[in-house]
Amino acid sequence: MAPVKVFGSAAFTNVARVLVCLEEVGADYEVVDIDFLAKEHKKPEHLAGNPFGEIPAFQDGDLVLFESRAIAKYVLRKHRTDEVDMLRESNPEEAATVDVWAEVEAHQYSKAVAPIVYECIVYPTAYGIPTNQKVVDESVEKLKKVLEVYEGRLSKQEYLAGSFISVADLNHFPFTLRFMETAYASVFDSFPSVKAWWEKLMLRPSMKKVSADMQRKV
Repeated sequence: MAPVKVFGSAAFTNVARVLVCLEEVGADYEVVDIDFLAKEHKKPEHLAGNPFGEIPAFQDGDLVLFESRAIAKYVLRKHRTDEVDMLRESNPEEAATVDVWAEVEAHQYSKAVAPIVYECIVYPTAYGIPTNQKVVDESVEKLKKVLEVYEGRLSKQEYLAGSFISVADLNHFPFTLRFMETAYASVFDSFPSVKAWWEKLMLRPSMKKVSADMQRKV
């Protein structure tokens, strides 16, 4: 069977979100590099896979997908086994809890942490745009409020959705990794349960592999 194709670069958080899921299930995949600065993501051949001109795009045979969180769920659903079941769809209650915390990541956590990553790493490094400290300071305060909720959750259980790791946990990987490269990583020190959860995630082979790929591609 031909490997699936991920169009983008491991340096990008949304691509890394897909790659860590592929690593978790042991799927064969190929990363097709897209030169973002050269605007290859706006060319017709890429727009055929992602009509919004963003990355990643994803191809599995005749199936073409975009939106990293949807791709991640597809990968985990297709390769689900009794040993690797990160959507918990056979249990409606567990699946609902996974969905809740996956939504929290998308609509609460990422909205707080992403501006810090962009302002401290992406804009200065890739575009030469100076950091907007006001945006960073406001986002750090938002992140602290989100992490207070996470601390309450993770002080009672091992992972966000329960005693099992799920896509809700995996989705946090790329932006958190980049956040830890900023001067604000010490924010996690005030939330010991969150910090322990993150350190446990980073012991996973999938995250070690993709984090190394992210560093090589920068």
